Amino acid sequence: MTIQTIATTPFSDQKPGTSGLRKAVSVFQQPHYLENFVQSIFDAIGNCTGATLVLGGDGRFYNRQAIQIILKMAAANGFSLVKVGQRGILSTPATSCVIRKYHTLGGIILSASHNPGGPNGDFGIKYNIGNGGPAPEKITEAIYARSKVIDTYKILDSQDVNIDTLGETKLGSMTVEVIDSVSDYQALMESLFDFDALQQLLTNGKFRICIDALHAVTGPYAHAIFEKRLGAPVGTVMNGVPLEDFGGGHPDPNLVYAHDLVERLFGEYAPDFGAASDGDGDRNMILGRKFFVTPSDSLAILAANATLVPGYAGGLAGIARSMPTSQAPDRVAAKLGIDCYETPTGWKFFGNLLDAGKATLCGEESFGTGSNHIREKDGLWAVLFWLNILAVRQQSVEEIVRAHWQEYGRNYYSRHDYEAIDSQRADTLMKNLQGILPSLPGKKYGSYEVEYSDNFSYTDPVDGSVSTNQGVRIGFTDGSRIVFRLSGTGTQGATLRVYLESYEPDVSKQDIETQQALGDLIQIADEIAQIKVNTGMDKPTVIT
Repeated sequence: MTIQTIATTPFSDQKPGTSGLRKAVSVFQQPHYLENFVQSIFDAIGNCTGATLVLGGDGRFYNRQAIQIILKMAAANGFSLVKVGQRGILSTPATSCVIRKYHTLGGIILSASHNPGGPNGDFGIKYNIGNGGPAPEKITEAIYARSKVIDTYKILDSQDVNIDTLGETKLGSMTVEVIDSVSDYQALMESLFDFDALQQLLTNGKFRICIDALHAVTGPYAHAIFEKRLGAPVGTVMNGVPLEDFGGGHPDPNLVYAHDLVERLFGEYAPDFGAASDGDGDRNMILGRKFFVTPSDSLAILAANATLVPGYAGGLAGIARSMPTSQAPDRVAAKLGIDCYETPTGWKFFGNLLDAGKATLCGEESFGTGSNHIREKDGLWAVLFWLNILAVRQQSVEEIVRAHWQEYGRNYYSRHDYEAIDSQRADTLMKNLQGILPSLPGKKYGSYEVEYSDNFSYTDPVDGSVSTNQGVRIGFTDGSRIVFRLSGTGTQGATLRVYLESYEPDVSKQDIETQQALGDLIQIADEIAQIKVNTGMDKPTVIT
């Protein structure tokens, strides 16, 4: 085995987004493309000699080939040990767990999250730092800077490593340890939740659940935890085998793409509880019988009931939410007398707050919730949290949510996604919005009066770093909001996301259908941003 130094030239499109670098599989399959980016990671982080790395992914197409390349490059760059998930499978939350448990330098996660997979689908790669969380902007910027000038990369000339069998093998002077993908993560979950109460709930013959893994990474975790450890009936987990193309589906846990689960929960003889997770296991959707829980409400309800769960019985230090997420958690924080932090979109912004002990629970409206147990959002953790609350309160999902609305008021909330827009048209829309922001305060749209309008900027309360241009906010005097931002997670064109929120404290008005309740705001959003004109689309691609 010899270390080869391969001459290369930079690619101009390797700037990481909010969740690493995501491109079509065909882009990553270009000669030197993946290698350039991996070498840029190693060069940017430095201190690789003698270090330990965690490696795994969501099982999508090109996952196994990419792992072999990265292992050989890690060996050539001086790593002493790489812990890789068996068969290349390691969810994003589990990767964060393993990084933290074994105090590794960091980890590489191979996933494009909720984006479709397969030969014609998407692939992605991101680096997580030693605290288990996504690399902060200063590191992703360094990786990008390196990628623009890179001229060589190092790789070991060797045979592929067997990643299907547990145990250790040598790759040059580096050890490759194939680890059980589930065990460390499951042990962490058992330390946080009352598994005896959960087992009693799931085996009493009265309470039925359904978990949809969407043929993505959480299948093995859900089978091990819910069916084997907690005793739920075999068949509780749907679509539980990870497939390279996710069975031809879209591994996004929302009402549109998790349609099999939705049909079951809204059909005859529906289970009491349903949940879905995404491609890499960090997102969740929670359903009751014929009832959908918005991610914003989910975060607020977990916070309000946290002391019922063993791992959080001591109370919360604070709550953090991304700016576009509804303000429902803010109301819980106010009642608990703790801080609620509003951050830009992207889980990396929660890392400093968690590390500094300023926040315990975090959440994003894009079906992501988590806590200080790791430094990523965590789909199955959220499911276990909900089940623990249900086991203690002995109420249905709907009863718990409605009781919450009665106490705190209801934040009607929805996100409208306009996908694969021509990038130039999307940029024009946002530029035009930016231009009119100074003129909006005081302006009336029907019964709504604009109180403020800005482009959200965030100053990190821990390290003082500033992140600008994080999304356009338009707030109204009654507490309603409209937020516009371009997403950084797609691979084709641009995705415009429009977030709409209206607060309703009157219990008698909390049963209106969400889109109807937000109808006026939807029209105002189009009037202000000229969405139909600028995008050429008559309606959103996805409404959640």
